[in-house]
Amino acid sequence: MDIMIIVYAVLAYFIGSIPSGLIIGKTFFNTDVRQYGSKNIGATNTYRVIGLKAALPVFLCDALKGAAGGVVLLSSYGPMYMILGGILAMMGHNWSIFLGFKGGRGVATGLGVLIALSPLVALLCFLVWGIIVYFTKLVSLGSIVAAALVPVLMYVTGESYWFVGFGGLAALFVIVRHWDNIKRLLAGNELKVERIKKD
Repeated sequence: MDIMIIVYAVLAYFIGSIPSGLIIGKTFFNTDVRQYGSKNIGATNTYRVIGLKAALPVFLCDALKGAAGGVVLLSSYGPMYMILGGILAMMGHNWSIFLGFKGGRGVATGLGVLIALSPLVALLCFLVWGIIVYFTKLVSLGSIVAAALVPVLMYVTGESYWFVGFGGLAALFVIVRHWDNIKRLLAGNELKVERIKKD
């Protein structure tokens, strides 16, 4: 195996591990988002705690981790290795080495990977996510449904079986990471995407 594949794969995990929400929150807003709301470092909780001015750059940085750190690094090696890089970037975000192997839900990072692999499927999933969140204010519900649609849309749009497989694995990642959210959704007490007051 080309030694550079191993180097890029490890680098993809480390890039994915960069805790954008924590860095942006503490550096520019003197706020540790892990202390409030859902205590998650992702864009949704950043919005709850700080607002759109912080949430948008967090979202973009997390998506960029998936696209650049995951797929672009390994694009010259073919679909299988692109997917490997993407999955490793998602794993880095979800289980960051910089946060004691804790992290986010992987939605924005997964979207970044998806944009690099199939922009059309990414757009369709983002639209579904946006419609659900607009009407329900439940980001977790939108994320779960959109993630579940990825492998289906990959297949319907004629993408390779490698990409369909990625969609299934990525969906599993996102859904498993949202397990507590699923339980709250079923109980009717899931947090909505609303600003909160910090103590």
